[in-house]
Amino acid sequence: MKIAFHGAARTVTGSKHLLTLNNGKKYLLDCGMFQGMGKETDVLNREFGFEPTEINYLILSHAHIDHCGLIPKLVKEGYSGKIFATPATKELAAILMKDSAGIQESELKYINKSRIAEGLPYFELLYNDEDVERAVDLFQVVDYDEWHAIDENVSFIYKDAGHIVGSATVHLKITEDGKETHLTFSGDVGRYRDVILRSPDVFPQADYILLESTYGNSLHEKITGTNELLLHWITKTCLHKKGKLILPAFSVGRTQEILFDLNQLQNENRLPQIPYYVDSPLSMEATQVIKSYPQYFNNRVQELLKNDKDPFDFPGLKFIKSVEESKSLNFLDGPCVIISASGMADAGRVKHHISNNIENSRNSIVLTGYCEPHSLGGRLKLHPKEVNIFGCTHEVNAEIGEIRSMSAHGDYNDLCQWLGCQDPKQVIKLFLVHGEYNVQQDFQQRLIGKGFLDVEIPERHYEIRLT
Repeated sequence: MKIAFHGAARTVTGSKHLLTLNNGKKYLLDCGMFQGMGKETDVLNREFGFEPTEINYLILSHAHIDHCGLIPKLVKEGYSGKIFATPATKELAAILMKDSAGIQESELKYINKSRIAEGLPYFELLYNDEDVERAVDLFQVVDYDEWHAIDENVSFIYKDAGHIVGSATVHLKITEDGKETHLTFSGDVGRYRDVILRSPDVFPQADYILLESTYGNSLHEKITGTNELLLHWITKTCLHKKGKLILPAFSVGRTQEILFDLNQLQNENRLPQIPYYVDSPLSMEATQVIKSYPQYFNNRVQELLKNDKDPFDFPGLKFIKSVEESKSLNFLDGPCVIISASGMADAGRVKHHISNNIENSRNSIVLTGYCEPHSLGGRLKLHPKEVNIFGCTHEVNAEIGEIRSMSAHGDYNDLCQWLGCQDPKQVIKLFLVHGEYNVQQDFQQRLIGKGFLDVEIPERHYEIRLT
């Protein structure tokens, strides 16, 4: 048995890990898109590092685009096997992949215009709506906590990862040559004591573990103070400076967390009475899906639902649908809050809002989660004097802020707690994936100190024999 790491290897996005058995069968764990990698992004997304027609099965951990975003391309290039996912992941992945196809079409028009001017050939779409529909038809739903036999060699069980609704860690039981091997893929591990979701679940003892490491060398701020930080930025920007507060937010997970916190402030009669806009059709669809899975919410939210039927809505909130409505927000003179995707500010409507508002000192742009260093959000975190957006240079006069407590990824304490159900001495090898290399090196030392005997940091396309 061999495993190869074709994405999220010494980088955070593009999750793709390929398990190959001695009989030649191939099982792909995730098929995610690279994001925020600058000029490298498109090149990375055009080459899998393996042949799609040779893959027998695909097991998806969750619906974020850096985990599912290249599934339609995989299908376009010949994959026709089953795609396993939890019920919520199937629903969310369908709308996220369709949105991704739309963004590609829109962005490629601008990119190809520049390439023609430079005498370069066109870029083609990675996939279109038809490819997305064909991919969704291949999904097969598997619930949490149920062992599912894929074939005579492999069965797996999903455990709640607590990252977003429907997210799962994948535990594989592999039988070959009369020997049984257990391999766990973490997907993305959520946070214990999350504001909305249940905590990550325990999982069976593993021989091999693939563990995400996004925040492997840092600790988050306390979650309980997030609504206070939001109130601080709203008060400072909208009430004192009479400006716009722009919050780049991932459509699945982060947007709902912001809405939940704003709703809590409203319930406490502390939310300033100004317009609040969610400018993302995808976020609107995702919020409706997430509302339909209240069983995944933690006990605190379950209690809240007894008195508040919709913890993601409040007076003054408006969801923006059309492009025309979105553009009209640029002409608003008064203070307001705009929540828009993407979270890294590298694509989607929020990039336009930042472009139109970044030179006004009354405004604030507050980042609410992880950003790849090369993404627009990652560049803004460095507080530059100027920034290039859509090929134009802008002075950065708006205040740039960050709310670090708003992350769906566990920090190193959460990740170590997630590993707490394992006997380190029984883990033959632990692979760190989905993290920046310097972060992974720090986390590697921490895990060795915790008793894990062999912790490896694979690079992209690295392949290793396990048994």
